[in-house]
Amino acid sequence: MNAFAAVMQLLVATAFVSIPLVRHRYGSTAMAAAQAELTRQGVRTTVLDENGMRFDAGGHETWAPVSIAAVMAATAAVNLFGGSWAEPLTWIFQTIVLLINCVILYSQLTATKSVQAAFQRKGDPMLARIDVPALLKAAEDGFPSWTWTLQNVRHTVVFGASILALAATALA
Repeated sequence: MNAFAAVMQLLVATAFVSIPLVRHRYGSTAMAAAQAELTRQGVRTTVLDENGMRFDAGGHETWAPVSIAAVMAATAAVNLFGGSWAEPLTWIFQTIVLLINCVILYSQLTATKSVQAAFQRKGDPMLARIDVPALLKAAEDGFPSWTWTLQNVRHTVVFGASILALAATALA
């Protein structure tokens, strides 16, 4: 069962690096589309950079998923090589990954509200007048249409493989 759990953990690791790879490749196109939308709305295009809003693979959009992938790969290695820590590490890290993925899914589902609230908190009248749904739609259109399918597959793999890894660990 440890080998099965390891394979599931490697699937989770792969899933976590998939989106940063897409963001790395197409993020500048998405950013350009978002800036064009801001221009259309009469908002300075630098407002996104000024407020730390990015669509590429920079910052936490890379280090967080890559770190999770590294932890999953390390846990898979412990499982493959039969280390005594395999079971507790799987229970700890796989559960954390499940919870993190819930937060990621929630943040994606509430992105418009979250961005609107963040812009309101800044107290900048320029930010307050941005049509956030149009801005996010423009950025989304900067990515290939299959990106959203990949995102859903990624969630399915992370949830499914994590549950299967935990089940395999429980049965071991």
